[in-house]
Order: sequence, then structure tokens, then C-alpha cells
Amino acid sequence: MSDISYAYSGRVVTVTGAGTGIGQATAVAFAEAGATVFLLDVDDEAGQQAAAGVGRFLHCDVTSAEDVDAAFERITASTGCLDVLVNNAGGFWVQRTTEDLPLEEWHRVIDLNLNAVFLTSRRAVPLLRASTAGRVVNLGSLAAQVASYRTSPPYAAAKAGVHALTRVMAAELAADGITVNAIAPSAVLTDRIRSVRDRQERAATAQSIPLGRYQDTEEVASWILYLASKEAGFITGQTISVNGGRHMAHETS
Repeated sequence: MSDISYAYSGRVVTVTGAGTGIGQATAVAFAEAGATVFLLDVDDEAGQQAAAGVGRFLHCDVTSAEDVDAAFERITASTGCLDVLVNNAGGFWVQRTTEDLPLEEWHRVIDLNLNAVFLTSRRAVPLLRASTAGRVVNLGSLAAQVASYRTSPPYAAAKAGVHALTRVMAAELAADGITVNAIAPSAVLTDRIRSVRDRQERAATAQSIPLGRYQDTEEVASWILYLASKEAGFITGQTISVNGGRHMAHETS
């Protein structure tokens, strides 16, 4: 983590997709800063392992309104409050063109990456209103900002929707003192990336980034902590691009 320290003692944080990757790194960072952390994930084993010594794991399929409702009822019963919601859960499973993409895959990816943000945010807002510094941080993507044949059409569309929803929610909730922002990472070196891309593929991706490397999950988490902090209280409706200059490389290629 960064040498910059934030005080989250007494604050309650919920992170979706917290069993692995960026979500796990974010949950750990908040816990180290003193927060009470709820880790939501559909993978019970990964979620429980990630929560050990960090916070409380709650099983939750964020694409299910019933699961989301049940998770937030447990958060409310346990703490009665919420200060920060991090909508991190996301991803896609197949890389196909629009022409070749099955309709069920379109719906599956949209559900996970966009609809889930709506479902969790809808339940979190009443709790965030009671906070002295309510924060929502959504995970967007560079895929929503540049065209690439190497991504998933519904993933790019869903993340663009997340960026737009971030702005709309920010406008809606500004009068309540709640800020809503998004992070748009590029290539993040997660365990999943290590498992699905061999060393040669990872090297090629790193070469496409002006800074010449993947970003670590902790680097994304540090931005999430900043946007959730009191120090960032005058930033809202923004999508912060954290991509090592990759967006710039697309613009000039």
C-alpha cells in the first residue's frame, strides 16, 4: 500500500467481489486503516479465506436482488450503518465479437457488471445518508473508454454504463453529502490473469502500456481508499483513469 495513511476507524465499508483480486486487496487496505469491513462474494471458499483477519464475509450473488437484500439486511442488523460501498464485482468469461456472442452471455455480463451496481447501490443509499461522509466507489474500466477487439462487447458496454451511472448517482446524492466516483483501471495483474494468460501474452500486454508493466491490485486499492476518504470530499461524479498511460497509447496509435 501507499505510505499515505487514511483514518477509517469507526467507519463501515462493504466491498463486493471481495474474495480475490482488486476486491480482496481493497478489503485488506480498509481493514488495515481501521475500518469494519464486510466482504461480499458468491464464492464461499474464496470469500471466507479473504475475510480471515480482515472482516466479515457474507455470501452474496450481486446479480440477485434477493441475495443483495439479504446481505444488506445482515449489514444493517450488525452495524446499523454504512459509510463506504465499493462496487468491485465484475468480469467476463468469453471473448467474442458482437456477431458471435450468444444472447445469454450478453445478459450474464451485463447483469454482473452493471445491474449489480444498481442493486447494491439502491440498498446502500439509505444507510449512506446516515453517514457523515458517505462514499460510493465503482469499478469501471478502460474498456469503456477505448475500442478494442480484445475485450468483451457486453463488458465494455456495461462498464460504460457504470461510468454513466456514477455521474447520475453523484448528481442525485450530492445534496446528501454522498460522493460517487469510479476508477477505470487497465491491465491489473490478478491471479485470474496469471491463470488465463501465459507469460508471453502478459509480456505483450505490458509492452502496450507506456509504463511498461501491469498494475498491482494494491495500486487500484489505494485509489479506492483515497476516493472514499474525507480528503476526497469535494470530488464527485468522476471516473479516474488509472492505466499507466494505456489510454494515451490508444489515442496516439
